[in-house]
Amino acid sequence: MTGALQGLRVVELGGIGPAPHAAMLLADLGADVVRIERPAGGLTLGDPARDVVLRGRRSVHADLRDPDDLADVLALLDAADVIIDPFRPGVTDRLGLGPDALTERNPRLVYARMTGWGADGPLSQRAGHDLNYLSLTGVLHAIGSDEQPSVPLNVVGDYGGGSLYLVVGVLAALFERERSERGQVVDAAIVDGVVSLAQLIWSMRGQGLWQDRRRSNLLDGGAPFYDTYACADGGHVAVGAIEPQFYAALLEGLGLADEDLPGQFDLAGWPRLRARLVEVFAARTRDEWAEVFAGTDACVTPVLTFDEAPGHPHLAARGAIVEVDGLRQAAPAPRLSRTPATAGSPPSPGSTELDALRREWQS
Repeated sequence: MTGALQGLRVVELGGIGPAPHAAMLLADLGADVVRIERPAGGLTLGDPARDVVLRGRRSVHADLRDPDDLADVLALLDAADVIIDPFRPGVTDRLGLGPDALTERNPRLVYARMTGWGADGPLSQRAGHDLNYLSLTGVLHAIGSDEQPSVPLNVVGDYGGGSLYLVVGVLAALFERERSERGQVVDAAIVDGVVSLAQLIWSMRGQGLWQDRRRSNLLDGGAPFYDTYACADGGHVAVGAIEPQFYAALLEGLGLADEDLPGQFDLAGWPRLRARLVEVFAARTRDEWAEVFAGTDACVTPVLTFDEAPGHPHLAARGAIVEVDGLRQAAPAPRLSRTPATAGSPPSPGSTELDALRREWQS
């Protein structure tokens, strides 16, 4: 392995959702990550051999209720720097793999708990998914049409508020360990992370700049200059012309610079402004508008599908989407200048022998 985290040993207890994504990020950055799978499998969505979230690490089968397998896993954890626990609070404690037991054996271990509701609180033992965690934070209420909230992709909760905050916590704990020589427990709850991600909205509310009504605010589609518009071919463009100079470039590209329109921040005039933008954007195709605004700062971009995105010149130039063994996937991010991250090996569920791995890590 190469990368900034080369030499870091991570044990990932197999699960789905944000924990495997966090493990992938650490593996991309060079950590030696081992995923513990149940012998019967069932911990991935679809075909595990094609689940690119599992890239870049080795995988072993272990029955954590079997004394021999548990002993081997404990030996791995004695030599590990980090454990990622994807289960509800209390599950690993009943298996003898809880934070108290493991940090007593290995005081330098960073114990990273990935949960939806957190390690404590009234809902800590309840099941949930991304949508449920978003719903209690105010964020879900703010996304959608006038009639009802929309179901967003799970990138906001699971990955934005979950896996990314777990990785931040792990790296912070590892940095602190350099001084104290001791690990600690990282309690990464998706609800906490989502609330943190929404800090700008809390700031705007505190200044009287945000109201709890969908499509009525600057960043929720309420502003005509920050929204999506249908085009003549059924495609859409995204418009994000917030700053006055960008808004001026938008009007110039639309041929509306000299038209008598409401002021950009005249809220009473927004319905009339929106109606005019709807009319003009509908006159050309998505790609025609993309050509019109190419090279400008109007902040107008085509809304691409997942099939189209890899072919966009900017994403292609940066290699943002790569193909490994025929499987298209995201390139590692962020990018480091001296110790670049790599996409790592393709998924290989159960490809490593537990006993052999234990001997390797103990040597």
